[in-house]
Amino acid sequence: MTATPSAPAPSVWKQPAQVWAVAFACVVAFMGIGLVDPILPAIAESLDATPVETELLFTSYLLVTGLAMLVTSWISSRIGAKATLLVGLGLIVVFSLLCAVSGSVDAVIGFRAGWGLGNALFISTALATIVGAASGGSAAAIVLYEAALGLGIAVGPLLGGLLGEQSWRGPFFGVVALMAVAFVAVLVLLRGPRETRTPVPFSAPFTALRRPALAILAVAALFYNIGFFVLLAFSPFPLGFGAMGIGLTFFGWGVALAITSVWVAPVLMRRMPRTRIILIVLPLLAVDLIVAGLVVAQPAALVTCIIVGGLLLGIMNTVLTEAVMEATDLPRSVASSAYSAVRFLGGAMAPPIAALLWHLFSATVPYLFAAVAVLLAALTVFLGRRALAHIDDEPADPVGEDAAAILVGDAG
Repeated sequence: MTATPSAPAPSVWKQPAQVWAVAFACVVAFMGIGLVDPILPAIAESLDATPVETELLFTSYLLVTGLAMLVTSWISSRIGAKATLLVGLGLIVVFSLLCAVSGSVDAVIGFRAGWGLGNALFISTALATIVGAASGGSAAAIVLYEAALGLGIAVGPLLGGLLGEQSWRGPFFGVVALMAVAFVAVLVLLRGPRETRTPVPFSAPFTALRRPALAILAVAALFYNIGFFVLLAFSPFPLGFGAMGIGLTFFGWGVALAITSVWVAPVLMRRMPRTRIILIVLPLLAVDLIVAGLVVAQPAALVTCIIVGGLLLGIMNTVLTEAVMEATDLPRSVASSAYSAVRFLGGAMAPPIAALLWHLFSATVPYLFAAVAVLLAALTVFLGRRALAHIDDEPADPVGEDAAAILVGDAG
């Protein structure tokens, strides 16, 4: 009897239109993270704001995003994923428009907080939506999601630099236009059978953080995000470039992040346990941050450290996302909300602390602060490795390799 050849694994890039609609919206949403990077010095100058005040644009955005994450699963389980995505996108459109027409730094800080609320509703639901609708399983969905994240983070600073050369208001108007397109795409394309809603208790994310594995990963991510956002949000000031120079620098950083998140991380996860990857990459990131602090007065060297940092951050983002998805048997939306709420708090506190340390000491000290935080993240994972042992027992999924091969083919 002749054996029937097994069917080839489905391609991560052959997805229903609704998945691509959400993925496109993810790209635009993640553009919002780095979009203001190139215009931070311009905002400080135009609105007569100090660097610490200007960095609060990140803090208000990330703090509200993190806190709102605690209730997003409760909301989406009642009104449905599509409605949650649309409300989130709508809020981003409204508050980015208000940022664009603001006349003071305090107003921009406040409206960025509203933007953060919309962002929380959208991104917490987007990953669960893509995982549920994508062909190829959760690993394929995560690769697609991380690709959208990387592309958004890469394009955001570049668009911010291009539009910021004209006016600091330009990038905000750009987000309004792109998010309006994303809103229409999700409204029209996200179709399917009526979803079964299982209401999630309001306390679910808080209860989820009692799970040792999820709590350890969340605390590690809090410290890791301090390093991430010092590199992203503080570096535009010591670089001393104009909007376009900063935009190009962080475009390179974002491309590096996208490459390692989509190509390198899946390869590493097939060859090494997730916790070992984390314990290797985090110390390397700390070294990169220390070097950045030592060469901060040399723009070319600092740019190199920023791009190397992007390579390491891309690996960490994908490995941490995969680890969280496998850490518990909780619904993915609950686990993601609980984890994200904690990690965004690290991102919220990092930019103003970095600017304050710069003001009190020198531009080297913020990078040393970030390096210490990243080492604390590694220490957290090391001390909790017994509780995390089960995340290393998951069988390797071949979809990551398929995704990488096809992406290489498409690029050729």
